[in-house]
Amino acid sequence: MSFTEVLGFIMLFGMVAVIFIGFPISFTLLFLAIIFGGIGLGWDQTFNLAYLQIWGTMKDEIFPAVPLFIFMGYMTEQAGLMERLFGALRSLLATLRGSLYLAVILTATIFAMATGIVGAAVTVLGIMAGPMMIKAGYDARLSAGAIAAGGTLGILIPPSVMLVVMGPTMGIPVNLLYSAAFGPGFLLAALYVAYALIRSFLNPKLGPAMTDDERRAAYPAMTTEEGGAPVRILGLVCLLVIAYVILDVVLSQAGIPRLAFTIGRLDISIIGLALASLSALPYNRNAYFRAVVLGIAPLSALIGFTLGTIVGGLATPTEAASCGAFGAAMLALVYGRLDLKSATNAARGTMITSAMVLFLAVASTVFGAIFTKLGTANLITDSLLAIPLGDWWKLGLIMFIFFLLGWPFEWPVIILVFLPIVLPVVEKLQLGLSKLDLLLWFGALTAVNMQTAFLSPPVAMSAYYLRNVVPQWSLLTIYRGMMDYMAIQVLVLILMLMFPAIALWLPHLVR
Repeated sequence: MSFTEVLGFIMLFGMVAVIFIGFPISFTLLFLAIIFGGIGLGWDQTFNLAYLQIWGTMKDEIFPAVPLFIFMGYMTEQAGLMERLFGALRSLLATLRGSLYLAVILTATIFAMATGIVGAAVTVLGIMAGPMMIKAGYDARLSAGAIAAGGTLGILIPPSVMLVVMGPTMGIPVNLLYSAAFGPGFLLAALYVAYALIRSFLNPKLGPAMTDDERRAAYPAMTTEEGGAPVRILGLVCLLVIAYVILDVVLSQAGIPRLAFTIGRLDISIIGLALASLSALPYNRNAYFRAVVLGIAPLSALIGFTLGTIVGGLATPTEAASCGAFGAAMLALVYGRLDLKSATNAARGTMITSAMVLFLAVASTVFGAIFTKLGTANLITDSLLAIPLGDWWKLGLIMFIFFLLGWPFEWPVIILVFLPIVLPVVEKLQLGLSKLDLLLWFGALTAVNMQTAFLSPPVAMSAYYLRNVVPQWSLLTIYRGMMDYMAIQVLVLILMLMFPAIALWLPHLVR
């Protein structure tokens, strides 16, 4: 082992030790890279390498999507869409056992497709649902786990900021990585729901249901909507568009003649339009149905047009993110929530979060480049390849290492520092998949694994977010609740290892 390779190991272990002490990750990475690079490579080469890495990161056309998606998430939060969505689902499902668990997880899943900001999602869900769950007599452990786990879905389900960063790191298109993450994300959400509801049905005390009279007293039907007529019109238009798109796809797949007419470049199906217009009947007559539509349809339309154009390859992530940010601002305007205070809060949150992510990306890129130049990365790669294990066991070992790294570290360090080290090993695995499919599958596996970083102590940022807004729940109770849902994540990882199609079916469909 050469002197520079030993320096690389000292730099790596030094990074772990300093981060555990509590120093900021970005400054730690940059400082260690410059110091150890100067000792092992010389100061001129170190600064030239750092300059090239920083300049290359600044020129990457994917990274501008990061602040745009973050702004989209903060603006939808300022628009109050999560509160409206949760309120509608809560009142609609109140007569079911475990209805608040279901409302929390469904709200988190839908809202995850509008924002990848875990802290905001967990905090808002805790503020809205925590006091209600306590008042309704819901189990504290199961309630805390549902909020914390549901809020972390934003790191996995697109438009996840983590996936935007992971795509360039792995050298694969972000739109395909997005499509690979949908299957695991929705599977996790479905298993979260199933776990909470099964527990509630087996033991009604964990999540008691309301009678119809109690629901009417607690959640009276909405007779007027915030924002008045513009909001109702917006909800109706979005409902018609969503219903039309779904029906048009179903009709075309069934081979039913479209009987279409053309307006400009739009080819409109008469049958699809007629069937979609029937959705206006319950919208106008049923207050609960209207409340659900007003909470879901506008947000779903925004998500569909933003993510649909990315997954379908019609727009780059940056282009779609800019349209999504503008659409979120327009929704806030229509809902009457766009004022100087909300715009300032969204802009401030975007600047803080974007600066953290992008500065960490720059520091990690410099650290990784110098670490590789010292030769330690190649040594680790060769050592992993030389382990006398089959390829499947090597993949399992990498996932286990990432799982352990997720306990002390958050996702940026693992994605930007450790992922490039093991990537050459993954590319050489012979698992019966093409190179692109292998990388997409591995990316989806890593994304699910990284979600554990928000649910696993001692870092477990979701626990601290939730503890700050629901002080009635102890940190131990929150940890125990998160561990239940973390077991579900391990189950999903195992299922994805056994059945790669969970992640690959949608990429195959859109390619």
